[in-house]
Amino acid sequence: MSMTVLTVDDSRTMREMLRLALADAGFRVVQAEDGIHGLEVLQAEHPQVIVTDINMPRMDGFGFIEEVRGDQRYRAIPILVLTTESDAEKKNRARMAGATGWIVKPFNPTKLVDAIRRVAA
Repeated sequence: MSMTVLTVDDSRTMREMLRLALADAGFRVVQAEDGIHGLEVLQAEHPQVIVTDINMPRMDGFGFIEEVRGDQRYRAIPILVLTTESDAEKKNRARMAGATGWIVKPFNPTKLVDAIRRVAA
């Protein structure tokens, strides 16, 4: 049974790169374009790990993480933040919101897959 990963990113290019990297590693990938769409996808899917961007329209990564953490059903799902931001204050904000880890773009596919396997274990 392959692990399902939900990726939330407003960049089509980034979603495609994530899809390829994760599918190559044997993961099932479901995707969303922003936080609101991510919450909609969660109604139908039960990912083992969520990978989300921070800067997105409609609902950013911080809001999305808070919403996910506020829902009993999803509280235990690890959330990795994948972003161009490397700012300590933003990292702290993501952690406070409930993020499990932080990966800076451009990502290394092998390191991303390792991080996903680690948090899902």
